[in-house]
Amino acid sequence: QVQLVESGGGLVQAGDSLRLSCAASGRTFSSLAMGWFRQAPGKEREFVAAISGRGVSTVYANSVKGRFTISRDNAKNTMYLQMNSLKAEETAVYYCAADFRVSLPSSYARTDNYDAWGQGTQVTVSS
Repeated sequence: QVQLVESGGGLVQAGDSLRLSCAASGRTFSSLAMGWFRQAPGKEREFVAAISGRGVSTVYANSVKGRFTISRDNAKNTMYLQMNSLKAEETAVYYCAADFRVSLPSSYARTDNYDAWGQGTQVTVSS
């Protein structure tokens, strides 16, 4: 079992930055590929970014490339999502997810690829 706890959400203005954290426990963190997803009201959960277990590989949704940065500190069992130049349409609940494989599979953007999920943290971007 893996427990994931997100933090760092809040209310910001468009153009601001925010850093989300995801603290993991229950498994060797470096053995887990990790991902960030988000879900806006009335919409499906969508992929944001993912990172391999050792942090060597990262992938991003086209909509966040160049503005968001995913990273991890395996010594702290924590993953991060640095979000810059936030837009109002990025208001959503942000979730972290764990894949019980160290490498990113080709299905990294699919929600059913992941084995554990956090409870989510709300990010609200006002225009």
